[in-house]
Amino acid sequence: MFKKICLTALSAVSVFAMHSAEVNINNSDLELSARLDMGQFNENVEPETIFLGAKYLNADERHSDVRSIDDYQELNFLMQREVSSDFRLGFGAKLNHTEDFVSIPLGVEVVYKLPVTSSVPFYVGASLYAAPEVLSLDKADSFLEYRVTLEAEAIQNVFITAGYRHMDTNYERRDVEYNESLYFGLKFLF
Repeated sequence: MFKKICLTALSAVSVFAMHSAEVNINNSDLELSARLDMGQFNENVEPETIFLGAKYLNADERHSDVRSIDDYQELNFLMQREVSSDFRLGFGAKLNHTEDFVSIPLGVEVVYKLPVTSSVPFYVGASLYAAPEVLSLDKADSFLEYRVTLEAEAIQNVFITAGYRHMDTNYERRDVEYNESLYFGLKFLF
């Protein structure tokens, strides 16, 4: 009996632990990202509190202020907590890279479930990451990224997203608006 209760409790906890994969596009940019929930791999880590992830952005010059830009890659780490049933707050760090730009920005992420009486839950989110000169390597001088998103959970664990991103990769010799664009996409939790 005790074994059944433990297995039931364990399976209920694992329902809340979610990895994610996301695809965001617009007329000329493609962004792919994935996050792994460390709570699914380590029983000492609470689910949905620590995430490791990666992101790839194939950006187009039309959304930048330079004529030629390189692809953007990043590795990221996020620790978050549920402040209330409708609000999550997280703090994180990234290691990002383009051809001759490397920085380690620190940042904050928030997600709020909108109090809309609808059969489809809506969430609004925002993130801000920055790296001053001391966290910028190679030819980098500073990094700034901010995003705002609106997500609708169309079916369980599948979200339709729309958002705005602004990314600056500032170099020692010039400032670059790497990407500023609206996008839409899909996010899957598993």
